Amino acid sequence: MTSPSDGSQATHINAPLMSSSRRWLALAVLCVAALVISVDLTVLQLAIPSLTKELDPTPTGSQILWIADIYGLAMAGLLITMGVVGDRIGRKKLLVLGSVGFAGASALIAWAPDANWLIAGRALLGVAGATIYPTTLSIIRSMFADPKERTIAVGIWTGMVSGGTALGPIIGGPLLDNFWWGSVFLINLPLMGIVFLGGLLLVPESRNPQPGRLDVPSVVLSAMGILGVVYAIQESVRDGLDEPRILIAGALGLIALALFIWRQTQVEHPIIEVSLFSNRAFSGAFTANTFTMFASVGSLLLVSQYLQFVHDWSPMKAALALLPPAVMGMFAAPFVGLLIPRLGQGRVVALGLGLLALAMFLYQLTDVDAGYSALLIPTLVHGVAAACIFACTVEIIINSAPKEKSGIASGIATTGGELGAAMGMAVIGTILNAGYRHTVDLPSGLSAKDASTAGDSVGGAIEVAANQPPAIAADLVSTGKDAFMDGMHYALLTNGVLLSVICVFTLITLRGLPRVFAHGDEETAVSAPEASGSAAHA
Repeated sequence: MTSPSDGSQATHINAPLMSSSRRWLALAVLCVAALVISVDLTVLQLAIPSLTKELDPTPTGSQILWIADIYGLAMAGLLITMGVVGDRIGRKKLLVLGSVGFAGASALIAWAPDANWLIAGRALLGVAGATIYPTTLSIIRSMFADPKERTIAVGIWTGMVSGGTALGPIIGGPLLDNFWWGSVFLINLPLMGIVFLGGLLLVPESRNPQPGRLDVPSVVLSAMGILGVVYAIQESVRDGLDEPRILIAGALGLIALALFIWRQTQVEHPIIEVSLFSNRAFSGAFTANTFTMFASVGSLLLVSQYLQFVHDWSPMKAALALLPPAVMGMFAAPFVGLLIPRLGQGRVVALGLGLLALAMFLYQLTDVDAGYSALLIPTLVHGVAAACIFACTVEIIINSAPKEKSGIASGIATTGGELGAAMGMAVIGTILNAGYRHTVDLPSGLSAKDASTAGDSVGGAIEVAANQPPAIAADLVSTGKDAFMDGMHYALLTNGVLLSVICVFTLITLRGLPRVFAHGDEETAVSAPEASGSAAHA
């Protein structure tokens, strides 16, 4: 089977020769597509307060979580599957079809009348994103036969993907300040129009002449497992673990995931090469990469709501406040490159995870009355930490896998990152909601309906307060903000403890890696245990 990123074997590439100018123009089209996909992973986070106020009825805390993370979950569950589909029907064809689907889903979301419609639209958007995201990298690998050009092209693509995640809130801020919340999705239409036309006119068709068979049961089991577990996690906050439907959904999800893993060891063409996880370096880097996305995207969801709900900042002002960590990460990247030969890949990753855990603990300094400096310090530490981790993990993953499986390894890493981001929003958001509901102390005099809405989320409390007498309104807003801070602190403290454990795990699993990987024609993978004795190792 070829993964979404697998282009390492020449026999798997079937693209016509192109002029140099057309190749780079086609790359620009593919980068626009990748940028839009990654922007939509985070652009909604600033829009949540606005859509909470404007949708009728007001979305519950559970619905807000589904709105935020169903896009990433749907995409993560289908990334590798769509890579196989592209191998079969043609990657250009899948890119063009995906751009149409993405634009259509964006239009449906922009005018969503209620939360359920919005959740369904975001799910469709994730499916469309899964057709585009892996296809762009596969096409790049097929277009650029020269290794040096391919390295540059992949680097540009990677920069657009990582930059898009940081740009999401920045793009959303001015749109939300001047238009309604749906405008953050309408911007996708002209950009996907560029991808559609550019795909038809510039991008060459390529496919795998010997594609792996798509194992449909594996696709179904993975989707059932992920959605079942996430549904149980999110719904348990509102209704408790004693609800039969929640217990059944969670149990079925875990069983489906167990069957999925078992099936990958039995079929000839698995969706995921489980054998790769037997390599200690691969497992360590994959875990670090996945949980970094888990913690980063989950915490960004909370911080963006903190600025708007607690401090009443406009979306634009909140977007600017979230810019420093992205800039710090870009500024720190070259210095991280200087650290790697001195400390080694494994220690730099562990340093990054330690700093990221520190940032989560420093977020405890924020409160209702704290100034921006209480938030600025942890976000700057956060940016440096992410630079340390991402500078090393992808290279470790690729170099720890056998050469013939390097593409599959990168595909698994991409899927893990997307799934980590989606699960981060689900789990961290669920802890936030649980903390809020546990600590909120509603004033007397509210109707049963108003009490239910205000007791569900801080957005609901603010909405209910708008229709109450001044004394009750002030009390309600105050208690809602205090409860939100309690939930946020619980969630980010959990994040910090989890990252501390992952930091120790990576120190063990990435021990003995080369300080700098040699990029030759080696046929074997780097194995952390085997490398521990050399003087050139960390």
